[in-house]
Amino acid sequence: MRQENKSAMKLRRRNIALTVAYDGTNYNGFQWQSPPRLAVQNILETKLEKIFGDKIELAAAGRTDAGVHAFGQVVNFFTDGRIELEKIPIAARSVLPADIVVREAREVDKNFSALHSAKSKIYLYRILRGEVSNPFVNRFAWHIFRPLDAEAMRAALKILIGTHDFSSFRAAGGAPNMSPVREIFSADLFTEKFFDEELLTIKIHASGFLYHMARNIVALTIAVGRKKITLDGFQKIFAARDRSLVPATAPACGLCLQKVFY
Repeated sequence: MRQENKSAMKLRRRNIALTVAYDGTNYNGFQWQSPPRLAVQNILETKLEKIFGDKIELAAAGRTDAGVHAFGQVVNFFTDGRIELEKIPIAARSVLPADIVVREAREVDKNFSALHSAKSKIYLYRILRGEVSNPFVNRFAWHIFRPLDAEAMRAALKILIGTHDFSSFRAAGGAPNMSPVREIFSADLFTEKFFDEELLTIKIHASGFLYHMARNIVALTIAVGRKKITLDGFQKIFAARDRSLVPATAPACGLCLQKVFY
């Protein structure tokens, strides 16, 4: 939502919050981009205008990067449109592309902001192991061809739990004045079935995430799983607050914004 338009937008009758899922493969992230670059927000704003009959400007819980997916992205916008809440997901289905879906709609207080009212978020990162690829999984997981020590990875993730400075996992390009301190409530690794593949999935629930923080955590955790660094080495890199010590950022395809809590 453009800051200069926010006051005028809040004069509208309704504040609508949507839970949105999308396959981010074909988009330059969530946040609005100048054409010809295309982001999820570009599509949503343009198509929702057809449903509500007025100009739509969205606020979003997270600005997912190019290629990153979401199952529980939350957006809100102000509108005078009168469409009933239960009809919004159905109407959205008729105008949105197949890779963007409105899962739920609700009316919220005028002071609710999908971005600023968020208390915490869960991100999932999926990993496919083995020598043979799977075309039905490749869009949604990082394919690692070499064996991984899942127990060592799980132990590394436990080191992150609590309130810490996460500068070691912070990429350049984010808001420069933002505090690097975040609280991770839980960080774990489990297996799940997906198109007959057993995927390793990293689940991180945190108060918030720095730019590329989740994908950089995955990159260092994978290094532990491949026995390139020890758990002690993981701890030292984490404590060093130095991004240059962490391997290259994990690919976007494996990351999914699973849920936002308010």
